[in-house]
Amino acid sequence: MIQYILHKLFYGFLTLFGVVTVVFLLFTVLPGDPARMMLDQKEDPEQLALIRKNLGLDQPIWKQYAYYLNDLSPISFHNNSAETSYTTLNAEKHSYSQLFDVGETTVVAKAPFLRYSFQKQGKSVTSIIGDTLPNTFVLAVSAIVFASIVGILLGIVSALLKDTWIDRSLLVITSFGMSIPSFFSAIIMAYIFAFLLHDVTHLNMIGSLYEVDDLGEGKHLMLKNLILPALTLGSRPLAVFTQLTRNSLLDVLNQDYIRTAYAKGLSQRTVVLKHALRNALNPVVTAISGWFASMLAGAVFVEFIFGWNGLGKEIVNALNTLDLPIVMGAVLVIAVMFITINILIDILYGILDPRVRVK
Repeated sequence: MIQYILHKLFYGFLTLFGVVTVVFLLFTVLPGDPARMMLDQKEDPEQLALIRKNLGLDQPIWKQYAYYLNDLSPISFHNNSAETSYTTLNAEKHSYSQLFDVGETTVVAKAPFLRYSFQKQGKSVTSIIGDTLPNTFVLAVSAIVFASIVGILLGIVSALLKDTWIDRSLLVITSFGMSIPSFFSAIIMAYIFAFLLHDVTHLNMIGSLYEVDDLGEGKHLMLKNLILPALTLGSRPLAVFTQLTRNSLLDVLNQDYIRTAYAKGLSQRTVVLKHALRNALNPVVTAISGWFASMLAGAVFVEFIFGWNGLGKEIVNALNTLDLPIVMGAVLVIAVMFITINILIDILYGILDPRVRVK
């Protein structure tokens, strides 16, 4: 079992390393000068040269990549020489624990450093993500809970009523739901339930989890603003879970041990809930874990349309202003969460089913 866990961790590390490399190369070769972005396109040769030096942009690409890995690594190297270097500047700005010295280099333990925003001067990417990620997490959890509960229930109903008008109707609706892009369904949901039916629903077209009142007296929790974004974000996985539950349950119901259970006189409710559903939900659980991880990235358009102050909306704003450190940091954080969730699910399957560890 330990070997299986180490195997999964190793491949997860390789995947993350690949993501870091692609993100760095992608945003390094983009047109535009980060130094000019920070100066708001002002022409000041001395300031431009100083910013390029502080950001390490005056170094070759391979050295910039080494600096980037050094910033992200929890175990990093800082130069103690008299000459000011990029790593020394980072060390002065962040707390770290000194481990040992190797010549003029100090090996330290620290939290990953995602650098600073180009547009929000003096504000670290870590703090920006820390302010917005909880809202995205709340939205993703709400959407996946809604999609899982409703999708599994509809899948059970569809399987038990196979080939009836209810089953056919659910298949048509779920197929339609899977084909609609999130940004389009968000616009439709906002227009219908927050504009046309506002007097009935009292829902807002835009709004976040916390809002400041008109008098500026403080933030107030606005749970009703969560309804439309969660329903929109959960509509596509709901359709997937419904069809997946239906097909998986139908396969299990055709197994010999199910016919044996019926032959023993067990009721349909007992057979479905205690015997068939437990085995039928295995692929559904896998799909739920994958969809939850993807929702953290897929919430971008939904958050932007509904004005939800989450990581997705922050990414859109950063792209509009070419604030590359925020985009790079957000992509890496999402990648880490996606990889972590998948590793945990793989380990859980390895514990529950020893046959998986043999593959």
